[in-house]
Amino acid sequence: MLPLELRDLRFSAGGHPIIRGISARIEAGPRSIILGANGAGKSVLMRLCHGLLTPSGGEVIWHGAKGGDLRRRQAMVFQRPVMLRRSALANVIYGLKLAGHSSRECELRAQDVLEVVGLAQQASRPARVLSGGEQQRLALARAWALGPDVLFLDEPTANLDPAATHEIESLINMIHAAGTKIIMTTHNLGQARRLGDEVLFIDRGLLREQSPIERFFSQPASSEAETFIRGELP
Repeated sequence: MLPLELRDLRFSAGGHPIIRGISARIEAGPRSIILGANGAGKSVLMRLCHGLLTPSGGEVIWHGAKGGDLRRRQAMVFQRPVMLRRSALANVIYGLKLAGHSSRECELRAQDVLEVVGLAQQASRPARVLSGGEQQRLALARAWALGPDVLFLDEPTANLDPAATHEIESLINMIHAAGTKIIMTTHNLGQARRLGDEVLFIDRGLLREQSPIERFFSQPASSEAETFIRGELP
């Protein structure tokens, strides 16, 4: 599907501009971190890229896919994933069935991915009684089972304790190593350093800079980024 190109992308709600003319190009390969303070527009930008929101102006262009390919070749995991009222295994199977896989293939693939994410022992348990960290691992399993080219992650560890966060970060690295492009939002500087290869720094609906992770932290190109890194939020 990639590269993904954003051309003067804009989005307003209730007359209030949230994304204010963002242009960027996101290539295959590196893990891309959309970084910024709470309320900067990170989640809205990701939803625009994923197709969940319609831009008020500008374009979202996937240069490697057209038509129906766009939805089938990308997946998204939210900060608070929605768990269906069924078992952990059935949650994964449901998504695979919607994607058109056979019943037998759904069963086998779902079992395999639950094993990989460490939830094989919880396969028959109702998804909604799992812990927060387990539910997030299940959400990752449900998305990864679809074999997406691109996986969007919207603050996937924001509500988790350090141990659960470590587990989720390990899974994200595993998914990246298996060849899936990771595009992820966070406001956590440490997490950006651990998981990112490049940063798109968003401030009040504007893209202030896009740069490799090390250069962003050692030589920020904007005063807004420098202020954010120092922890002096506006």
